[in-house]
Amino acid sequence: MSNIPEDLYYTKSHEWVRQNEDGTVSVGITDHAQDLLGDLVFVELPEPGSQLAAGDECMVVESVKAASDVYAPLGGEVVDINEAVAEGPELVNQDPYGEGWLFRLQPLQGDLQEELLGADAYQEFLESES
Repeated sequence: MSNIPEDLYYTKSHEWVRQNEDGTVSVGITDHAQDLLGDLVFVELPEPGSQLAAGDECMVVESVKAASDVYAPLGGEVVDINEAVAEGPELVNQDPYGEGWLFRLQPLQGDLQEELLGADAYQEFLESES
C-alpha cells in the first residue's frame, strides 16, 4: 500500500492538500493516483487567477496509459502553478508529495477541510476500493 503522509488531507478522487504557512494550500495527486496512471507525459495546469469551486475539473494529467482530470479539492483562487511539473511531468511520478505538487490555491473563507479526508480515512477508503 502507498505511503500516505499524515500531515496532508485527501479527496476520494485522489488529490492531496497541504496547508501552507501563508494561508494558501498546495494541491497534488496522491502516490496511489500517479501509480494507477503510470508515467506522466503531459500536465495541463490551471491558469493563475482562475476561480475554482470544490469538485471542479481544474486540470488534466496525461500518462502513457490514459488522460485523467484533476479536481479542485477546495474552492478558491489559483495563486501559483508548478512550472517544473509542466516542463517535466515525471516529477509527479518521482515525488508526488513534494516536488511534484501541481498548484497552489487561496481557499475561500468558510471552505473547510471538513470536506477532506485525513490520512487514516484515506487509507481506509483505498482499502475499501480494492
